[in-house]
This record gives sequence, C-alpha cells and structure tokens, in this order.
Amino acid sequence: MELIDSIIKGLQDKKGHCITVADLKGIGDTICKAFVLCTGNSPSQVQALAQSVGETARNEAGQRPVAVAGMRNAQWVAMDYSDVMVHIFLPDMREFYDLEHLWADAELTELPDMD
Repeated sequence: MELIDSIIKGLQDKKGHCITVADLKGIGDTICKAFVLCTGNSPSQVQALAQSVGETARNEAGQRPVAVAGMRNAQWVAMDYSDVMVHIFLPDMREFYDLEHLWADAELTELPDMD
C-alpha cells in the first residue's frame, strides 16, 4: 500500500526504530486497516518523526492525516489517516500500552532498524 510505504519511509528518514506494521484487514470491527507503530528516543525525535511522516505521506502518497494528537507532549503521537493509524511512542509509553499485543490476531511485520 502506497500510504504505508510512505509512512515507513518518513519514519526511517528520521531514524525511528522498532517499526512494526499490524495488518488489521482480517479482523472484524476494527477502526482501520493497519497500525504503523514506531519508537523515538526523545520527545523532540517523536515530533520530528511525526513531521516527517506528514511530509512524506503528503508528497509521495498525496495523503494528509484526518487528525493528529499528542504533538504537544510528544510522548505518544497518533496520526489518523482513516485506513491507517500511525503511533509514535517514547519507549516507556510503547511498553506500557503494548498495542502489538492488544491486537493479538493481527499479522505483525517488524522492520529492521536502519542504523
């Protein structure tokens, strides 16, 4: 999917790590078709990752998020692209909310870190 590829590129461009794509298409009553999860090392990196995703998705896939939440605190930024939700976390927030295991039936694809 072009949108997911551009989101991943935006995350990798700013050295996001532990990027995971959760495919939710085979699960009934979900709010979207996929989650893209990523970890940043600091609030400023979380913000930079979100900005990079926004720019790359707009430039390469012609898509803008419907909503973005969490930019002020930058501990967990959620970006809603209707069919795809992007979640960018600080490490402790990602561990606490554990979204990968919340959707236990989802097919998870973990991407290798770029650095």
